[in-house]
Amino acid sequence: MGVPEDLIEILACPETKVPVVLEGDWIVSTDPATRRRYPVKDDIPIMLIEEGETMDEDEWKAVMKKHGKPTG
Repeated sequence: MGVPEDLIEILACPETKVPVVLEGDWIVSTDPATRRRYPVKDDIPIMLIEEGETMDEDEWKAVMKKHGKPTG
């Protein structure tokens, strides 16, 4: 089933409140300063700061490019 696109459109990073994108089993923040990602478990986004992690800058930039988002 996956995470519905209309849900992704209304979600925001819990830390910075910026939009997010879905990348595989992760919800990825579009904020270049934090580069946070949050897991999706059983099709449920776990949007808790303590569950998130910081992505490597190159990996984050590749995800943003794939989704047509600016990289800062």
